[in-house]
Amino acid sequence: MQATLKQTVRLSGVGLHTGRRVNVTVEPQAAHMGLWFARADLPNSAMIPARYDAVPMSRLCTKLRGDDGAEVSTIEHIMAALAGCGIHNALVAVDGPELPILDGSAAPFVRAFLAAGIQQQDAPIHAIKILREVKVTDGDSIATLSPASGLEMDFTIDFADAAIGRQRRVANLANGRFVREFCDSRTFCRKSDVDAMHAAGLALGGSYDNAVVVDGDTVLTPGGLRHADEAVRHKMLDALGDLALAGAPILGRYTGVRAGHMLTNQLLRALFASHGAWRVVECTPQQAASLPGIGVTGADLAHVA
Repeated sequence: MQATLKQTVRLSGVGLHTGRRVNVTVEPQAAHMGLWFARADLPNSAMIPARYDAVPMSRLCTKLRGDDGAEVSTIEHIMAALAGCGIHNALVAVDGPELPILDGSAAPFVRAFLAAGIQQQDAPIHAIKILREVKVTDGDSIATLSPASGLEMDFTIDFADAAIGRQRRVANLANGRFVREFCDSRTFCRKSDVDAMHAAGLALGGSYDNAVVVDGDTVLTPGGLRHADEAVRHKMLDALGDLALAGAPILGRYTGVRAGHMLTNQLLRALFASHGAWRVVECTPQQAASLPGIGVTGADLAHVA
């Protein structure tokens, strides 16, 4: 069955790029409404659908733009939390141009959603079943969707910095695995990139409190890593959030090699432009059980940093 929140969730924090404090409310919605964002600081709340075809070019984060030009950015972490908690219908209202970065992971959103409770709805889950492989590339970066019975993910990253290096992780994201193993993994960056962005007036809200910052073979963030492979886990977190913009859960295997936000968005665009590569199915109980978020409980948070 589809699901929404039992009650409204409220969070507050600074935006990564503006450094401005913003407030977020996530409100329950009726079945079949899907996921929406609203700019609460703009006239008429400026509603924006959480869909792949509302994403403009933006490499540093995932951004949405409504028909009236209203934008909201850095949505990938809350989208991953919604997908990872099995929430199909919700309205995310924010009183600024971007979501708060919080600790740089999806864990604060997950905690808030599970504390509010998940309400099952009397409506079947429809999913996008991948029927044949679709692939996009950008230089040596690759993103692929191929057939699978549930949502599986295979991600590889390769950075010159020894503190990150080459990492690969493969996971079936069924039955709460995202909450247990991935949701607390933070965004990461090089110190040189942080310095350059600050000099250019970007990432004004970035700090050691909301990112893993590395310099060569050294992790500068106090406390170090939450997981030895935290970087690739975070890339998988991002990918789950970006794939959730398909408009329904995906039954398929996502493979990313050095992939980022825009490549995953291009993959969704290529998928929906490929006749015969996908179809919408009404999930059987077995298919529904294979989706992220089905069966998630507060006990899963015991595994989270």
